[in-house]
Amino acid sequence: MLTSHAEVLSPRSLQEALTAKASHPETVALAGGTDLMVLIEANKLAPSRVLNLWGVQELRGIDAQDGWIRLGALTTWTELIHSTLLADHAPALVEAAQTCGAAQIRNRGTLGGNLANASPAGDSLPPLLALDGVVELGSARRGLRRVPIERFFLGYRKTALERDELITAIYLPARVDGDETFFRKVGTRRAQSISKLSFCGRVRRQGGQVTLARLAFGALGPVPLRAHTVEVALEGGPVRPQLAELLLNDIRPIADVRSTAEYRQRAAVNVLRGWLESLAG
Repeated sequence: MLTSHAEVLSPRSLQEALTAKASHPETVALAGGTDLMVLIEANKLAPSRVLNLWGVQELRGIDAQDGWIRLGALTTWTELIHSTLLADHAPALVEAAQTCGAAQIRNRGTLGGNLANASPAGDSLPPLLALDGVVELGSARRGLRRVPIERFFLGYRKTALERDELITAIYLPARVDGDETFFRKVGTRRAQSISKLSFCGRVRRQGGQVTLARLAFGALGPVPLRAHTVEVALEGGPVRPQLAELLLNDIRPIADVRSTAEYRQRAAVNVLRGWLESLAG
């Protein structure tokens, strides 16, 4: 529970929210609360001031803008699942949303919250990486700025957010003809499971040749990561499943209570090879 002395601010506009955050940078932002409330209930966090963003309508909505798809930071997992725009332009993100928690979590949990929480097991992170997502950050003093998602994660639960900033939106490039995507989450069970590892792949092919490759993994280390070695090897030629073994140059999996490093390493290579085989076939 929130401590009895905690002050809860509930702004009704983005400017009001940014002003509040600038005035008191220690204020903890609250979106859906599916991560934050767990930390508070477990006595791992005791904020004195909370910024409740749920009523800020400017942080909502999914729409197309000049070759981009804009997703407001308060977009919920359920809204991702039911978006016809995302079904066309980012089906892998829709698939990831479908694996996230139970219905109650999907109705409250938000895309911006998943990014701000910065858990390497976050379900949205591999799709956003593979789709070349860009995070928009807002400050009352400096205005808006955009950070490519690969530069947003600085370490375990550390991000490029400055103390006076809030995540305002996530932008994805509109889908290009020839793009093929894939998402896979490996967990202890088929539903309501935290990832042992997750993977999202995107390739663009023309005339049988790969012109672009994006291979993103979650839950393998302190931050979500791209398999740059394999991407470079894939581009410029046909899909070759044997290149999956090059993934060993890009990953150094961690061991934790959910999985061993050895399992993660072999599972990651197998998931990647299986997808490449399906493309080649």
